[in-house]
Amino acid sequence: MRFGMSIGYSGPRATVDMELVLEAERLGFHSVWSTEAYGSDAITPLAWIAARTERICVGAAILQIAARTPAMTAMTATTLDQLSGGRFLLGLGVSGPQVVEGWHGVPFRKPLRRTREYVEILRAIWARQAPLEYRGEHYEIPYRGPGATGLGKPLKSILHGRPIPIYLAAIGPKSVEQAAEIADGWLPIFYSPHRAPALYREALERGFRKSGGRKGPNGFDIAATCPVIVGADVSSCLDLLKPMLALYIGGMGAREKNFYNELARRYGFEAEAKKIQDLYLDGKKEEAAAAVPDALVDEVSLVGPPERIRDRLAAWRESPVTTLICGVAQKEALRVIAEAGM
Repeated sequence: MRFGMSIGYSGPRATVDMELVLEAERLGFHSVWSTEAYGSDAITPLAWIAARTERICVGAAILQIAARTPAMTAMTATTLDQLSGGRFLLGLGVSGPQVVEGWHGVPFRKPLRRTREYVEILRAIWARQAPLEYRGEHYEIPYRGPGATGLGKPLKSILHGRPIPIYLAAIGPKSVEQAAEIADGWLPIFYSPHRAPALYREALERGFRKSGGRKGPNGFDIAATCPVIVGADVSSCLDLLKPMLALYIGGMGAREKNFYNELARRYGFEAEAKKIQDLYLDGKKEEAAAAVPDALVDEVSLVGPPERIRDRLAAWRESPVTTLICGVAQKEALRVIAEAGM
């Protein structure tokens, strides 16, 4: 298992803790990952990081599919990959209805089909075997539909790029199956090394079979994000993470459609997930955070004194995870992971 670090997305101001990134590179971390929601984008921080580092890979976890055409994503990915010396990793995700329709202003429909078409177009662009032509349910290139001028013509990328590794963010069994079939890696969130392997085993196996034998566990990167906090008091460390879990389980989606709430339920925290969501959607965010069970937080994170983190890292090593993306804000946490696992 190799190690990465996550810088997440910004608050009110876009910042990158370059001292932390440079420490990760010095310690031999494989990659650094950024993401986006509806504030800072994922690519700009990675370009900033790539320009100030030499070896560490830079990964998007994730770029929102609704925010960019496939061609724009291919252009951006190839440009950053070449400028960084082949260090870019492309993570994609469909996000959710709140962000897709509420922020990007496009319909959230048939996400599995849209993702498949998106990946097919990216691979066709990078292959450069012919000018790009694609007819799908979601994408038509060149566009010939209503309002078209009729002047569009198939084009081939000027840049001669490599096939960049594609990771898909996925939570539900069908989307995980699709990731195993068409992508090079999977970006799970709130991964429990105790529950997720059994929960997702069949979905992954179905996806590998559908790939026609092109993929299998040995050639597929499961890159799970795991918050890491070093501290003497375990309870205090867990409390620091509860508002984030409450936001996702309670507020990232509508009452009838919240992927993260569904995941907590599948993990066995059905009553707790309902309570967190009810409180959060009623505007009681502090009470929602307090309702997040210690057991759930502890399963999806590594917190406490260094020796406890080292002990609990064993479960991650025994899981199918091949890249552990550590969500850290402390140099000490990077060093503990490096000393324990690298």
